[in-house]
Amino acid sequence: MGEARYDEFADWYDAEFATTELGRSACTIVLRLLGDGPGRLLDAGCGGGAHAVVFAEHRWSVTGVDVSATQVELARCRGVEVLQADASALPLECESFDAAVSMFTHTDVDDFAEVVGEIARVLRAGGRFVYLGIHPCFVGPHAFVHDRDVPELHPGYRDTSYRREAPGIWDEGLRAKVGARHLPLGLFLQTFLDAGLVLERLEEPEGREYPHIFALRMRK
Repeated sequence: MGEARYDEFADWYDAEFATTELGRSACTIVLRLLGDGPGRLLDAGCGGGAHAVVFAEHRWSVTGVDVSATQVELARCRGVEVLQADASALPLECESFDAAVSMFTHTDVDDFAEVVGEIARVLRAGGRFVYLGIHPCFVGPHAFVHDRDVPELHPGYRDTSYRREAPGIWDEGLRAKVGARHLPLGLFLQTFLDAGLVLERLEEPEGREYPHIFALRMRK
């Protein structure tokens, strides 16, 4: 799974994204869609655990999963129960979680469908799954948005290969460091439906002229 690419940048990512206003606001959206516990919550691709700590404060019993050893170490330092594992092959029992969240992972994994399928497998019937990530239409290798409200679009929207260089990749940004995989909107949404999940809510949060993130709540 792609988070291993973050081993070298775990502290930088934590300081520049996870614990900044961007990360906090994204976590707030996820928590609003998720609701409070109690229950067992899977945080797939939990990174350094900054968001898992917040979920735990809302009465969830959180288990984080991340493939990056450096990220896992950082999460454990925060007191998060975390497994170092590939989210496309979760070492967890079927129907063992009441809810699941995943944030900003579809651009970092080799096969997002496998990840979503595994999350669906470990969810109990009726369990909630909240996903938040960058907007497939307006952010990606095909869309230059750095310091802009309106994206500058380029060819390549349907290119799903893993890339570190593209018109939409800022040469000093995260994606130049770890790369990114793009999923067009149709493939992105179909991934959840193919896993047998029922879409309950879809949001394009406000704050910019064009939305830069996309949030969904589903049920198994």
